[in-house]
Amino acid sequence: QVQLVESGGGLVQAGGSLRLSCAASGRIFSINDMTWYRQAPGKQRELVAVISSGGSTNYGDSVKGRFTISRDNAKNTVYLQMNSLKPEDTAVYYCNADVQTGYILISSWGQGTQVTVSS
Repeated sequence: QVQLVESGGGLVQAGGSLRLSCAASGRIFSINDMTWYRQAPGKQRELVAVISSGGSTNYGDSVKGRFTISRDNAKNTVYLQMNSLKPEDTAVYYCNADVQTGYILISSWGQGTQVTVSS
């Protein structure tokens, strides 16, 4: 019923920047929190950043001051601007959205996008 599609990943040198996007589509009444997670090989998935429907944000300690999360509610899209990238930022990045579809709240996930930072 709800699909999330991420884009913007790729290969970048340390110190560079990337911007990820995640667009939600389908039967959407409203979207509450939108969140970016990441998972590096052999590690647990970790929260990168979250943004509420009202625009309040929180970040993981490892990305504070370097990454910025934002959203366009009219487009049902969340963005992650990543600056000053480090090799340890290499991971698959997933977006998650808490979507209200009529009377049901669904936690929906994207398929992930690879970010690789070379040293």
